[in-house]
Amino acid sequence: MNDIRKYGRLFFMIVLALLFVMTILKKGFIKTSQTNIGVLSKDSLWSGKTPDLLPNDTSSHSALIRYGYELIAHTSKYLGPNGQVKRITNGMNCQNCHLQAGAKAWGLNYGSVAANYPKFRARSGTFESIYKRINDCLERSLNGHGLDSNSSEMQAFASYILWLGADIPKGTIAKGSGINNLAFLNRAANPDIGKALYNTNCSKCHGNNGEGMRDSSENGNYFLNPPLWGKSSYNHGAGINQLSKLAGFIKNNMPNGINYQQPFLTNQEAWDLAAYINTQARPNKDLSKDWPSLATKPFDYPYGPYADSFPQSMHQLGPFAPIQTYWKNKTNSK
Repeated sequence: MNDIRKYGRLFFMIVLALLFVMTILKKGFIKTSQTNIGVLSKDSLWSGKTPDLLPNDTSSHSALIRYGYELIAHTSKYLGPNGQVKRITNGMNCQNCHLQAGAKAWGLNYGSVAANYPKFRARSGTFESIYKRINDCLERSLNGHGLDSNSSEMQAFASYILWLGADIPKGTIAKGSGINNLAFLNRAANPDIGKALYNTNCSKCHGNNGEGMRDSSENGNYFLNPPLWGKSSYNHGAGINQLSKLAGFIKNNMPNGINYQQPFLTNQEAWDLAAYINTQARPNKDLSKDWPSLATKPFDYPYGPYADSFPQSMHQLGPFAPIQTYWKNKTNSK
């Protein structure tokens, strides 16, 4: 009887151990599987599906998704100054800003686009389709011309972006999508400090005068490393021309190859570097129809007019906390 009890307890302990191991393995499998489809656990950051997971069947929709990836990774090959399809952009690629073809965590990715478009955007004062949002990038960040919404290229852009973010629940923002907002400095960002940082850390890839580095390979890209200012860079209507966006992008992604887990620059250095880059000359764009409600302009929008009394220099370089506090108090008092 004692032996039966002894072996019974042993058997029970072995069963419990096996159940525990199976639970751990199952959780690991689920996490690995979800990573492959672009959805991570609750406390992790979203990152997108990698190119090897692009659909490879022969359907027309899958072909559009694959073409969309190509257009984003190698925009200039198809739409740049020497484009094979059209010549409508400045030679930069979409993934110069939307890193890893819009899949990198905190790399200005497309993670939450599918879940939130169409949506109202204060910049235009209208509800915008995903096509309008794509054309905004072509016209502002790539300083070019928009595409017809029925064109193969527009349908490919949209198909890829929608595929990439298909697993994000509608109306939600995935953690890790877009750009991570940095804490404000208690002073204005300093372009002079940023210039020294640029010369030390950035000029090797982006040129002494921000002109970028041309691509001499045969992959069709116009630039190996994109210009950061000057005639071939983003124009002054681009979203990245807001200081907070560029600073957050720099902190978690630059120099190229680093990530949010192992940043190279401090927050202060990212702000100062962004200040230097965004105070350099770049192409103009007609902004007269932007922000029809001035009260919705971002705190760091660098061009007036404004609905507050803070000077343009403060909206451009900070310090931003007083501006944000003013608008918070104004909103709360209503």
